Amino acid sequence: MGKALIIGCGGVASVAIHKCCQNSEAFEEICIASRTLSKCDKLKAALENKTKTKISTAQVDANDVEALVALIDAQKPDVVLNLALPYQDISIMEACLRTKTHYVDTANYEPEDTAKFEYKWQWAYREAFEKAGICALLGSGFDPGVTGVFSAYALKHHFDEIEYIDILDCNGGDHGYPFATNFNPEINIREVSANGSYWENGHWVETKPMEIKREYDFQGVGKKDMYLLHHEELESLALNIPGIKRIRFFMTFGQSYLNHLKCLEDVGMTSIEPIEFEGQKIVPLQFLKAVLPDPASLGPRTVGKTNIGCIFRGKKDGKDKTYYLYNICDHQECYREVGSQAISYTTGVPAMIGAMLVMQGVWNKAGVHNIEEFDPDPFMDALNRWGLPWQEDFDPVLVD
Repeated sequence: MGKALIIGCGGVASVAIHKCCQNSEAFEEICIASRTLSKCDKLKAALENKTKTKISTAQVDANDVEALVALIDAQKPDVVLNLALPYQDISIMEACLRTKTHYVDTANYEPEDTAKFEYKWQWAYREAFEKAGICALLGSGFDPGVTGVFSAYALKHHFDEIEYIDILDCNGGDHGYPFATNFNPEINIREVSANGSYWENGHWVETKPMEIKREYDFQGVGKKDMYLLHHEELESLALNIPGIKRIRFFMTFGQSYLNHLKCLEDVGMTSIEPIEFEGQKIVPLQFLKAVLPDPASLGPRTVGKTNIGCIFRGKKDGKDKTYYLYNICDHQECYREVGSQAISYTTGVPAMIGAMLVMQGVWNKAGVHNIEEFDPDPFMDALNRWGLPWQEDFDPVLVD
C-alpha cells in the first residue's frame, strides 16, 4: 500500500482519482491538490464514503515550486501524480527532485508562450533524478502512454524489429455541440493548429496543419477522416524503438470541428499572442477557452465510442509481419462508471496505473524515463483489469 499526491482536479484527474479509490489495495491514501480547493473538497465528499482509500485535500499553485515543496514535505507521498497543465510539468518535477519523490505525468512540458511541446526540457533532468535515486515516468496517459506500452509489448512479444508504426486516435463520440473540445480547449487547439510532422529515416518531416488526410474504417466506430498531427510520443519512440523507419500519428476530426476551427483561426481567436482590449492584455486563445463548453460538462451528453491504437509493421523470424493493438471505449459506459466521457477516461486510467507501478516499485528505475522504456506486461495486465481492455488484429488494413 502507498500514498499518492495528485495535483490537478480537472476531467482527467477526476477519473484517475476515481480509479485510485477503486484500487484501495494499492492506494491506501491520496491527497488531491489544486489551485481551487473547493473542487478537491467536492470530489472528496463524493468519494470518501464509497472507498477504503483515505482522501485529503490541499490548495496549491502548481507554478510555485516552494509551495509544492512545502506540500510534498507535509504530505510525504510515495509518488506525485501530475495531472495539472503541461505548462506546470517543470515546476512539479523540480519540487519532486528537491524532496526526492517519484514523479508521474501524462503529457510533456509545453512553454506557455510558445506552442511547442517536446521532451528536451524534461529530459534535461535525467542525471539529476538518477543521482537523487528517484523515478520520473513521463507520459502515462493513452497517447502518449498506452501507445508507448503497446509499442514495447509488440516489440517484446511479436517482433524482432519494428519498422513502421502508425498511431490512430479515433473519437467517434457526439456531444451535440457545433464546436467543443474533448479536453482542455487551450491545449487541444494549440495541438491541432500547429504544423504536423512525422519521423522518417532518422529525421523529422514537417507538414502544414491538416495537410495529410486519410480515411480509416475503425472497429466499433466506422469510417472516419483522420489527419496527420505532430504528437509527443513520436519523439521518444523514435529513440527507444530500435530499427524504426517511420512513425506517424493520425487523429480523427469531423467536418464541423474543422470548419469552426478554420473560422476561429481566420479571425485570430486561436492566437497565443496577447492583445490589448479595453485597457487589459488578453490572450485570444485563453478567452476562447473561457467561452467554450467545459470538457468536464460533456460527459452526460456524449454518445459513441473511441478507438485508439497502433498498427505495427516489421520483421519476425525473417518474415514480414503486421500487428494492430487497440482499445475501444464507450463514452456512456465511462460516464456511468466515473461521471466522465471516454477522452478523460482513456487518459485517467493509465495515469492511475503508471502511478501504481512506480509507487509499488514494479517499475523502479532512477532517472527520467518514457513509458516504453519499462516492461510492458504489468501495465498491459492492469489495462484489462481497470477498464481499458485491449484487442489484437494480426491482419489489419494498413494506412497508405
